[in-house]
Amino acid sequence: MGKTADLTVVQKTVINTLHKEGKPQTFIAKEAGCSQSAVSKHFNRKLSGRKKCGRKRRTTNRENRSLMRIVMQNQFKNLSELHKEWTEAGVKASRVTTHRRVKEFGYSCRIPLVKPLLRCLTWAKEKKNWTVAQCSKVLFSDESKFCISFGNQDPRVWRKGGEAHSLKLLEVQC
Repeated sequence: MGKTADLTVVQKTVINTLHKEGKPQTFIAKEAGCSQSAVSKHFNRKLSGRKKCGRKRRTTNRENRSLMRIVMQNQFKNLSELHKEWTEAGVKASRVTTHRRVKEFGYSCRIPLVKPLLRCLTWAKEKKNWTVAQCSKVLFSDESKFCISFGNQDPRVWRKGGEAHSLKLLEVQC
């Protein structure tokens, strides 16, 4: 441990106990698993806890909860829509901060698998009475998607890791 590291409750208890027994600081430091200067600073009450490093967070917990509520209300919104709605609620944050907070909640943007599977099933049901000649004109590509024009992407959804593919989300979108 570094000399400016915070001491745990157990370490503080060990330091206080050994100090009352009259043990030297070097012995106490070895027993507590910290530096001698940390023991000395503890005796002098200078090591009460470090301040957090880094930049202060731009958003408050209340603002973060409001973003969480926005994401949970409609998981099919893209990041730009989430950011726009969050800033309209009075939060001053960048788009990157919005994405960072959504990631901190455990959400990631994914393509829901339910909709493509339903699309494949519908297509297969429509073509079940085709002749061999008609089927021979179809190219099967092992589920690869080829887009001729831009913007043919499937809708994306914000989901937490390990969250099951939910049909209720699909019903909301359709």
